[in-house]
Amino acid sequence: MRIVILGAGFGGLELATSLSERFGDTLDVVLIDHTDGFTFGFAKLDVVFGRSQPSEVRHHYSTINKPGTRFVQARVLAIDPSLRRAQTDAGSFDADILVVALGADLDSSAIPGLAEGGFDFYSESGAEVLAGALPKFTGGSVVIGVTSTPFKCPPAPSEAALLMHDYLTARELRETSQISLVMPFGVPVPPSPAASAALLEAFTERGIEFVPGVVVDGLDPDRRQVLLSDGSSRAYDLFMGVPRHRVPDVVEESGLAVDGWIPVDPYTLETAFQDVYAVGDVTSVGTAKAGVFAEGQAKVVAQQISARVHGHGAERYDGRGTCYLEFGGDRVGKVDVTFVPGQPPSGVLEGPSEALAADKVDFGASRVARWFG
Repeated sequence: MRIVILGAGFGGLELATSLSERFGDTLDVVLIDHTDGFTFGFAKLDVVFGRSQPSEVRHHYSTINKPGTRFVQARVLAIDPSLRRAQTDAGSFDADILVVALGADLDSSAIPGLAEGGFDFYSESGAEVLAGALPKFTGGSVVIGVTSTPFKCPPAPSEAALLMHDYLTARELRETSQISLVMPFGVPVPPSPAASAALLEAFTERGIEFVPGVVVDGLDPDRRQVLLSDGSSRAYDLFMGVPRHRVPDVVEESGLAVDGWIPVDPYTLETAFQDVYAVGDVTSVGTAKAGVFAEGQAKVVAQQISARVHGHGAERYDGRGTCYLEFGGDRVGKVDVTFVPGQPPSGVLEGPSEALAADKVDFGASRVARWFG
């Protein structure tokens, strides 16, 4: 049986690892990604604020050496879900089971003025560019803004605001700077009232302005104005934006997407096409778009494949995930969130504390050891 996995992020890496653990070389697992390595989403903020170099947080797929698994660096050009076939610039791959884990693409060009007058801190390249620009910043108005929903890792803009406070304080620029956070939600983390309350308290203590219920429609670089969806605007000297998220073009063209994302069974992650699954940010499964949810979904797909091979029952996806939340000052919180179809999401907060900062490091290290070791 050949399993073809398109995309080697949280979901693709976990699925390939789980299948190798379960089946060894009795399955032919092909893991395809157009890049040569993986970077945790949370590591991009470490790059932005100079806590890590890009090379230190990138993990190369060439080191993967797991029974039954081979990595192919290739760009997916077309997907035929009816035939379970992926056409790439390295050839065509037919699958008995096809899993789409291509994530969400970032489209900075969809926001007028963002590329010319602001910085994207969500992509690896954007994080590197911003890291190079920050040392030249001499203070002023910093605006961190979300441009659309849904977007990956909803706590990340709040983390960016708190880490920016620490950065400017360390450079003795905080007293001459203002930090504003523009968010589409009424609170920073809607599924967790406790996390939202803790963040709002941290914003107040640090003099960070929280601007709820609006998104950034564009920038006017000449006038140095951020244009908001409610018709208002605000001046900026430095803008850090979350670009618009969209399904990759190859997925849209395949017919898998409906209303922008791939619909799946919320418990099994099956698509409308037989023996085709989808996990992670590319889906409309109903959870937040974050790596930990893609990881949990991948475990369920591995169970589904195991059940098919061995004829036993399989676990159903429970919608649970744990996100770490940087509060600055070397303190980290942990939010446990559950998304159940037909019910409001719920989340509880642990911390923040320095102990959980160490826990976050262990979280990343354990995944690297599991997926690449």
